[in-house]
Amino acid sequence: MRGRYIHERRKHIAADKKAFPLRLDPDIYRALEQWANDEFRSVNGHLEYLIREALKQADRLPKKT
Repeated sequence: MRGRYIHERRKHIAADKKAFPLRLDPDIYRALEQWANDEFRSVNGHLEYLIREALKQADRLPKKT
């Protein structure tokens, strides 16, 4: 039963995210992929983490209500 809950939760979270194509230089992608692996994240998850941290540092991250 718990597995089904997790699957449904992930589906809901994914539906709330904006999907868009991104083209990267192959060398940049390989470096990013290695960095993500070192941090035990997917490339997509690591990109989101890096962007979120940059937004925080620039004080541009929208405040949660």
